[in-house]
Parts: sequence; structure tokens; C-alpha cells
Amino acid sequence: MKKFFEKPYRWALTFSAILAACMTFVLLDTFVIPRVIAVITATGTGNHGHFFWQTSEESDINSDNTTVMDSDTDLTPVTGTEANTGTYTQGQPVTEEPLQQYPVIKDNYYKDENIEININEIRRDSTQVYIADIKVSSLKYLKTAFAKNSYGRNLKEKTSAMAKSNNAIFAINGDYYAFRNTGFVLRNGFLYRSTAGTGDALAIFADGTFKSIKESTANIDSLVSAGAYQILSFGPTLINNSEIVVSKNAEVGRAMSSNPRTAIGIISPLHYVFVVSDGRTDKSAGLSLYQLADVFADLNCTCAYNLDGGGSATMWFNGEVVNIPTDGNGFYERNISDILYIGK
Repeated sequence: MKKFFEKPYRWALTFSAILAACMTFVLLDTFVIPRVIAVITATGTGNHGHFFWQTSEESDINSDNTTVMDSDTDLTPVTGTEANTGTYTQGQPVTEEPLQQYPVIKDNYYKDENIEININEIRRDSTQVYIADIKVSSLKYLKTAFAKNSYGRNLKEKTSAMAKSNNAIFAINGDYYAFRNTGFVLRNGFLYRSTAGTGDALAIFADGTFKSIKESTANIDSLVSAGAYQILSFGPTLINNSEIVVSKNAEVGRAMSSNPRTAIGIISPLHYVFVVSDGRTDKSAGLSLYQLADVFADLNCTCAYNLDGGGSATMWFNGEVVNIPTDGNGFYERNISDILYIGK
């Protein structure tokens, strides 16, 4: 024992202790210690300017083709005969037609002047699958949010907590950006991380369109200049140009072939499909990436993109979790770093 504490051994022991301490700190800093890089303010923060949405460019989601107006639109009173909204017969008073009262809220349905959400549950490949068909009049209603309202590492909250704190109507988990040090992070028009990842990313543009990109060859400044408003970095892309682009054996990393899943697709600009599936339970086996892509293909999506799944997979609507989140060991929401949501 005395020989062990002689000078050469003391140096070895000291070096080993320092090395172990450094490794422990690196692991804690990477996976445990919360680190705020930017706090999100009401007007946003980041390296690119905020979008100013033009009401005149908003689309109409109503079947009667009436003009959709945002709540802050300047409505000038109309005088004379133009003010009559009902029918007129000579000698009879004007009869006003009943106005639609918004919002319309049901168990699986929501509609107001600018947003329509319809949620259905189907059985597919021995799995419960939840499909939200969503139409918005402008991309400004499709938003993202960070845990703790801050961009950084190891900042986590439940999907439901982030949804409530942002007054969301509908939400799903996002791409778990904070679990990685690479991958574009462009949210609500602001660039937080410009370091490219190696896989597919999804760019959502201000005109409501989707584009699947390869991050390793993409230019982030060009994407922003072209109008990219959100970029999600997880993948892979499931459907591109209306074709399934994942193989039947494709998988994310070393994940199991059947998993709970979260993904988003587009039918046409401002008309989206959000899909979450259960998995890892006796009732639901989970979906492979190819099976997930097939769901979007059946819904006539032109592009679809896989987001963080497994225990993170969560769909939230009107104050309630819709699916059954689980990591295989228990039924609960996982704390994650970000969400994609619909809100005013």
C-alpha cells in the first residue's frame, strides 16, 4: 500500500481523478445540466428578422368562399345598399341572415375564421393512429415553441405544458432539437442554429408550402431568403413529390422497427396532416417508417416528414392528450424540448 502512494502512483491517481471529473462534467453538461442560450420574447429573437403577415394574402378555409378576415384587420363601415347582408323584397324589411358563431368546438373538431381542425382515429397495422386534418388561412397560425420559452440545451417540458403556456389549440411534439448539437433550427422566422446535420430536414415556407432538403448540401441563408419560416431537423422524409421515399426496412438510428410515431404532411399549401401513432403496448404494436409513410400516401400528401417518436410521440388538442404516450415502461408524457402547434 505504501508503494502505491509513492510519487509515480500519486500522479497516476491524480490524473485519473481529474479525467473522471472532466468526463462526468461533459456528460452532465450534454445530457443533464439545463443551459439557456436565448430567451424567447413576444417579438422573438434570433439572427433573422420577423415576418409581418399580410391579411390580404390569407386563404379562405370556409366552404362558402366568404372572405376571411383576421381579428386585427381594419374594417371600414359600409354605408348605403352595400350594408345589406340579407335579402330584400320591395315593401318588406331587410332580413338579416344568421352569422356563423365562432369558434365551433367539439370533442374532435375546431373551427374559427382562420383555423379548421378535424381529428380522426383509425386502426392501421395493429396500431391506433390519430390523424389531424388541419387547414389554416395563413402560416402564421402554424407555430413552434421551446420548452421553458427558451432556446438551449437540456431544457424540457411536456407537450401539454408547452401547449397550454402558448395558448395552443392543437399541438404535437417537435424534433427534439436540444438532443443534438447539429441540425438547422429555424423557428417562427428566427434562426437559432445554422450548423447543418447529415440527414433530411423539412423547410416550411411562409406561403404554406413544404420542401424536403438535404442539410449537408443546403444553404441556410438561401432558404431564409426564399421565405423559409420553420425548419425541422429529425427525419427522414417519408414522402416527396407524392412518392414514398423510405424503404420498407428504413429506421431512425438503432430504433426498433415498430414504434410510436409523430409526423407531419401536406396535401396543399396551408392544408396539413398531423399523424401520431401509439406503440409499445398490447393494444398497439407501433408503425415502421414505411407503414407511417403509407398512411400519408393514402391521405394524398405530396410531402411528409418524420419527427421525434418513441416515448416523445404526443398529440394534444383542446386541453387534452389525444393519444397514449409511453416509453414502454409506463404511460406518461415525456419531457421534450419543443412542439409544433396551431394557435392564434
